Amino acid sequence: MEEWIPLLDIFLKSPSPETQASLWLDEASNSSYSSSSSSSPINRSSFVSLLKKQSYITDPNSSPLANKVMFIETLPNMVQSRILSFLLYDRRRFCGKDLVWLAREMLGGNSKEVDFWVQRAAQNLLDVMPDRKFDWISRLDLGSADEDSIEEEFDSVPDWLTQKKASCTGVILPWLPVSCADVGSETLVVDSWNQEDVMSQVRENMEVDYPEPVDDNDHEINVGLQPDVHETAVHLRAKVKSCESTSQVLALCDEIQKLCLGKGRDSFRVLALVEPWNADDETAAVLLSNLHCGNEEEGLGWPSQVLCSTVLPKFLVLEKSASRVLMSATIEFCKIHQRAAEYGLVFPLMLRKEGINNFICEVVSRVLKECWHLGHISAFCQKLLCGRTEERKFMFLPCHRDLISDDLTWNESLFILFQNILTHDVPLTQGSVDCLVSKVQEMAERYYKSLKFGNFLLHFISKCAPMLHAHKYPLIESVKCTNSLVTKSVLSKLNAL
Repeated sequence: MEEWIPLLDIFLKSPSPETQASLWLDEASNSSYSSSSSSSPINRSSFVSLLKKQSYITDPNSSPLANKVMFIETLPNMVQSRILSFLLYDRRRFCGKDLVWLAREMLGGNSKEVDFWVQRAAQNLLDVMPDRKFDWISRLDLGSADEDSIEEEFDSVPDWLTQKKASCTGVILPWLPVSCADVGSETLVVDSWNQEDVMSQVRENMEVDYPEPVDDNDHEINVGLQPDVHETAVHLRAKVKSCESTSQVLALCDEIQKLCLGKGRDSFRVLALVEPWNADDETAAVLLSNLHCGNEEEGLGWPSQVLCSTVLPKFLVLEKSASRVLMSATIEFCKIHQRAAEYGLVFPLMLRKEGINNFICEVVSRVLKECWHLGHISAFCQKLLCGRTEERKFMFLPCHRDLISDDLTWNESLFILFQNILTHDVPLTQGSVDCLVSKVQEMAERYYKSLKFGNFLLHFISKCAPMLHAHKYPLIESVKCTNSLVTKSVLSKLNAL
């Protein structure tokens, strides 16, 4: 039990327990497997086993069955909810059946009262599990037999391999460096991450014509970092905040690039540890100007990672006009890496959970106007307004997930942005126009006195008149609900269609 105390401390004290817990398990797992004397390896499977371990509490007023609880239930409610959030964040590296079973038990398997936040975290974990074919199990009273069968299926060595071991004295599998002594149901633990990786490859090979859609979860980190890489990243994080000259920042750029782009390393995880978004604007501008190597052919590549880890977090919380130095560096970067600008900056900004404000609107407008071709902007609007959620490609660091929504949040600033796009003579598609008409009808009553909304309508009708004939009369009825200074002008333009 003592070996798990550092991990439990992370869940108790860390401001970002998901990332730190994942790193700790990676390092502990590497150390455990490298040590031949380790009798109880530390990894994700053994962590879940610890959480599910039965414990007993002393309560004379309750039945013996009620006194039997899982280890996770003996922890403070805050720690329970954080552990469940971590399991959700790192779910691809755990056994799915284990997570489903644990979430169901936490939701009241023993008819006990569950803390609100624990219940919510357990429900969130259960909701995202891809295979929901176990529902019928919850209606059966299988007790602990269900847990035992899951463990046997997930962790144990196949019978045929055990039988072969009995008659084998050398290497048990000729094509793998596995000796007979290495095979034991108690010491050999299957890593669910490897299983998921193999299954993903199988699906990719079998479904060439129907690839799985790419969404915002594609950036989730599944590769562990070596302890020395982790230590160097933490050291660079301190440097990010303390650089005082351009020469120091340039040296920092070289170190970050060398660390991130090393062979076999997860650059996204390294950037999450370095936290370049905490640099001041001048330092961030130099970082952005000197971390632009790499190509974007694979889509969500290095340039996208640089944008979403350096300037995206700054713009997501923008409450005043962006500084000139940061804006200039961002524009120059986006001119070179237009796809990265879409994936790592514009898309996630547009999906800001609270909706964009005037300052973010200014940032996005400048990037679109100065960095993208009109056709690129038109295609982006079509994808943003009409595309299915799974068609959207964008990325952000896990620690910024709470700032970004899955859908657009419509407000006056968003209508101003589309007005700027129309002013830039972007040729919107009929699909984009239809979606905008739908939103105008939906929002007309809310912004019935808004001059900004009225000005958007003026530009919208002027620029897209040929595509609005089918919407003329519904739009007239919607505009009649408004009462701004430009309402009469808007109605006049609609009547002239």
